[in-house]
Amino acid sequence: MSTNLQAYQDYLVKEKNYSPLTVRAYLDDIQSFQEYLLGQSISLEEVVYPNIRNWIVTLVEHNISTTSVNRKISALKSYYKFLLKVKQISVNPLLKHKSLKTAKKVQIPFSEKELLDVFSENEYADDFEGIRNRFIIELFYTTGIRRAELINLNLNSVSEIQKTIRVIGKRNKERIIPVLDCTLNLYKKYKSLRNGLELISDNEMLILSKTGNKVSESFVYRLINDYFSTVSKKEKKSPHVLRHSFATHLLNNGADLNSVKELLGHASLSSTQIYTHSSLAELKKVYQEAHPRNK
Repeated sequence: MSTNLQAYQDYLVKEKNYSPLTVRAYLDDIQSFQEYLLGQSISLEEVVYPNIRNWIVTLVEHNISTTSVNRKISALKSYYKFLLKVKQISVNPLLKHKSLKTAKKVQIPFSEKELLDVFSENEYADDFEGIRNRFIIELFYTTGIRRAELINLNLNSVSEIQKTIRVIGKRNKERIIPVLDCTLNLYKKYKSLRNGLELISDNEMLILSKTGNKVSESFVYRLINDYFSTVSKKEKKSPHVLRHSFATHLLNNGADLNSVKELLGHASLSSTQIYTHSSLAELKKVYQEAHPRNK
């Protein structure tokens, strides 16, 4: 890794507080561009915008999605802003670049009935794994936390007295989320079974495998997909869809956008507003069914 890239990595970790996964993604995108430049004998610091534009064309020709191209360019933008900041370059080659237009996809949340079904129709064994699985689904739906946030919860995250959960989100930002009684009751049952495991390797972690280890992101994804496959025919069944369902159902039942924004840990309202699409769809349905002129 070049000196500038190493300094940039340190900047992302120490000053921007980005997670290891985010840092790795940024560096991978920058290094893929660096590999493209090798054949042209151009260094990252010597790049001008036509070099980047030609790379974009190459990516598109190789059927790389518009979203992925924009993500790669976003990583480059961040890198060149850093180089400008530390005076390694005098002009940012991406200063006037505009992101490629992408088709907006409306996320389809689980319905309230599907959520009721996943709790009532699925059989959860009354042992460690059964209670843990139900607790994970309950946590996602009643708090709206992200998959990475759930995996990194520790034993001190839940306050039974305050009925809250402390979550460390993106860029190490902390937020406190209220916990419903139903979730808290399940937490107490799960915690008792967790503490009864024969061997615990990751002592501080709240969510564990039956062997006492911290669970992986792929494990949590499969768990949600498996359980919801029994009650939903939706194409995508993931922890993020559960987070989306949490926000949509709150909005459908009268919660204001600012409150949902705080619960989700979004930095701006624009991030939260994507959930209003589903809320509007529900509103249209109610409108069509209730208005006298539509009888």
